[in-house]
Amino acid sequence: MPTNGSTEDRSALALVATLIAVGAFLLSALGLVVVSTKDAGTSSATTAAAAPIPVTLTEFKITPAALSAKPGDVTLAITNNGTMVHNVALADGSKKSADIQPGKTGTLDLGTLAAGTYNLICAIPGHADSGMKATLVVAEGGGAAVDTAMAGMEASANPTPEEYKAMDTKMKAGMEAGLAAFTKAGGSTKGVGNVKMPPSSVEADGTKVFNIEASIVDWEVSPGKVVKAWAYNGMVPGPWIRTEPNDKVKIVLKNSLPVSTDMHTHGISTPFDMDGIAPLTQPYIDPGQTFTYSWTNPNTYQLGMYHAHMNGAVAVPNGLFAVFQIGDIPLPAGRTISGYKMPADLKVTQELPLVLNDAGTIGLSINGKEYPGTTPIGAKPGDVILAHYYNEGLLNHPMHLHHVLQLVVAKDGVALDQPYYADTILIGPGERYSVLVMPTADDIGVWAWHCHILSHAENADGLFGMVTALAVSDPNKPAA
Repeated sequence: MPTNGSTEDRSALALVATLIAVGAFLLSALGLVVVSTKDAGTSSATTAAAAPIPVTLTEFKITPAALSAKPGDVTLAITNNGTMVHNVALADGSKKSADIQPGKTGTLDLGTLAAGTYNLICAIPGHADSGMKATLVVAEGGGAAVDTAMAGMEASANPTPEEYKAMDTKMKAGMEAGLAAFTKAGGSTKGVGNVKMPPSSVEADGTKVFNIEASIVDWEVSPGKVVKAWAYNGMVPGPWIRTEPNDKVKIVLKNSLPVSTDMHTHGISTPFDMDGIAPLTQPYIDPGQTFTYSWTNPNTYQLGMYHAHMNGAVAVPNGLFAVFQIGDIPLPAGRTISGYKMPADLKVTQELPLVLNDAGTIGLSINGKEYPGTTPIGAKPGDVILAHYYNEGLLNHPMHLHHVLQLVVAKDGVALDQPYYADTILIGPGERYSVLVMPTADDIGVWAWHCHILSHAENADGLFGMVTALAVSDPNKPAA
């Protein structure tokens, strides 16, 4: 099949040994370290209390990242030099500027601030997780020294060798700490999403019944980072529901959330009154209430999602999403694609949902986990992995797999007449892409698999967010 990179000698790498060696790819293959400097005209992170503090917004940072002021009235003078709409807000939500268009300016009156440390963010969903954060220190004699390594050297227009060294030391420490957690089977976080759910019961006429409860739970996104997630049956993503063409289906949804909800089966053909859009197609499901969705599947395969629509801008980024599947997408067995003859007996050895998110309490994540809490994907030469990308987030995500090409076989659950190979696939909100990943003996090793918007995969503390790995082991070498 087509290859993505030169063939190298990668002999004798068992999966366990490969995962231990994952540092080689994490520290060098991504190549994500970006050194940024402070914008002209904002060279000082200190300003008098009475004067507005200049702040510049770009993708994706707030400059300076470290501010200081004297106790009293504090106002920010904001300039958006980016290409997207941004704002500035206190992280606790108590104060927020208006949304500022590219090239425009605005202000944020923070009122009278007592001595202390205040966290600032861009409150546009996903932007803070992408790096738009800053710290305001209010203290007598405001203008105290700022830790420029912690601030990503934003406080200096011309970083010194010492500042570069501090940044590098901080990055290396973060990389190595993340690596140590990642090699422990995805950070050994509590909770697993995408668990396949058998029917809760089957009625006399063959109807498959699935009982689903929506509630708020504690969810460990990465090692030690526990958030309040909105979850179906206590997991993020919720249960993976697999049904077949022509099946009769019921989903009984119990609402244990503090707000009303509904359930939309995105990409699945249902009658109008089962589309899950309150109050258009159904009544609100108020807290404590139950609603039953009932339909007969179409006579074809489909690949979709189920998620909240009512209060969806909060519920979905916070975790209320899951996979719904009808049958199997046809594979291009026996076909010649880009000069490569697909096996006539092509069979999937592993089917893998990759659900993407970028906002809310879950944040930048794959399958409800943030690196190093993501799980490495194990394979061996000859395996056929059918991976389904689902974008439940608010942003586009170009998903890039190193070295091993992806064969795109379906879009939004519809098999492509002309499948194609790619190493990077752009997945927009609501979209689904199905790809075949078929490693060979030339692919033995550990390969980065990540969103290629670099701020979605790395911050000043090292790798984070939408990063995992494909670990292709040598079947001729016993595990260490």
